[in-house]
Amino acid sequence: MVDDQLSEVFELVEVRGVLSGGIAAREPWVSRAPVQDALKFFAMARGRARLTADGMDEPIELEQGDVAILNNRSWMELRAGSGDDAPRRVTPEPDVSPAHFADVDPRVDDVVFGLRVDLNPTGRMLLQQALPPVGHVRASTSPNPGLRDILDRLLDEVVDDRIGSAFAIRHRSQLLLLEALRTWLVDADLPRGWLRLLGDERLRPALSLMHADPGKRWGLGELARAAAMSRTTFAERFRDTAGTPPLSYLNRWRMLLAQRALRDRDIRVAALAAELGYTSESAFSTAFKREVGESPLRYRYRIRGVEASAAH
Repeated sequence: MVDDQLSEVFELVEVRGVLSGGIAAREPWVSRAPVQDALKFFAMARGRARLTADGMDEPIELEQGDVAILNNRSWMELRAGSGDDAPRRVTPEPDVSPAHFADVDPRVDDVVFGLRVDLNPTGRMLLQQALPPVGHVRASTSPNPGLRDILDRLLDEVVDDRIGSAFAIRHRSQLLLLEALRTWLVDADLPRGWLRLLGDERLRPALSLMHADPGKRWGLGELARAAAMSRTTFAERFRDTAGTPPLSYLNRWRMLLAQRALRDRDIRVAALAAELGYTSESAFSTAFKREVGESPLRYRYRIRGVEASAAH
C-alpha cells in the first residue's frame, strides 16, 4: 500500500512536523518575515489570506483548511483583508499555546499556523527534491476531510486550555504534516522524486518488491515483469517518475536502511553489508561513503555521539 510505504520512508528519514508559529488577527492585517526553515508549511485554520513568497508570479489564495508548502524560499508575506484601510502589521507568535491564543474567536479571526519540517540530512534532500518550490493543498478540492478535521482539532487544542494540550499539539502537528503530504500525493502534479514514485500505481508492484526485500540482488528484468512492462519501458518510466534509475533508487533505499541500522542497532558492519545484499564489507563501505559522505563506522560514532550529547 502506498500509505505503508510513505510511513516507512517517514520513519527512515525521521520526519517531524513541528508547530513553530501562529497568527490570529482580524483583517485587514499583513505579516512579512524571512523564511528560516528549508521546508515550511502554512495551514489556514480559520478565515482566508493571500500568501506570497520569492519566486511566485501570483499570490496563493488560502481558504479555510488549505495548506501551503514553501520549499527553500527566503521570504514570505501573508496578507488578509481589502479596502482602503492600512493593514495592521502582525508578528507571528512563536509560542502557539493556550497561553497566547486563548482569546481567539474562531468565528471572526483569521488563524494561520506555521509548521517547520525536521528531517535527517538524507530525508531533507529527498523531500526537497520531491516537492515544488511552492505548493498549494486545497481543502475545497480534496474529497478527504482528514486535513480539515486535523486542523479543527489542532485549533481546539491551541485555543482551549485543557490538560495535556502540549502533547496533543505536538501529535496533531505531526498528523497535519502527514495528511497534507497524503493529499498532495493524490491531488498534485508532482515533480520527479520519491513522492511521485510512491503514487505511481504502475510502478508500485516493483517498488513493493524492492522495499520488502532490499537485500536481494534484483535485476531490471525481474522488476519490469512485476510491473508488467518491458525492460526499456519500465526503466524509462521509473527514471521519468523518480528522477533516478531503478537500481540507483534501490541503492539509495539500502543506504537509508543502513543509516537506521547504524543508529539503532549494534549490528556489525560486515553483517549489515550481507543483510543489504552486498558481496563484501568493503563494497558496502564504499557505497555508503559515496552516498552519505563518511564511512559506516564514522557515521555510527558521530550520530550516536550527537544523540548522547543531546540526551545529556
